[in-house]
Amino acid sequence: MPVQLNHTIIPSVDKKEAANFLTDLLGLDPPIPLAHFVTVETSNGVSLDYDDRDDVVPGHYAFLVSEEEFDEIFERVTSRGITYWADPMHEREGRIYTHSGRGFYFADPSGHNMEVLTKPYTG
Repeated sequence: MPVQLNHTIIPSVDKKEAANFLTDLLGLDPPIPLAHFVTVETSNGVSLDYDDRDDVVPGHYAFLVSEEEFDEIFERVTSRGITYWADPMHEREGRIYTHSGRGFYFADPSGHNMEVLTKPYTG
């Protein structure tokens, strides 16, 4: 069996709020409780296990989507007035990037830098 990422733990200020925020924007099934986590299942089988923490160091999470899904997600982001950027340093506000497919960044409720992209950077 090839090595595959199965799950990762995402520290959050409020695990339910963060998990619901992500599933709503990405159009995923609602999160489910799993032990003391709130789990988001992605379509490729990787789960994001949200966990409440007192101190959250923001991380980066990127989601590869189809062109159609990108349009749907981007519509949800813009219709909700969520700030987005074309770069990971959040300097080019209100724009998407087009250097490798289309993509953009936004912050989740805990300050994680979320990215939606239509083509991987490599391969």
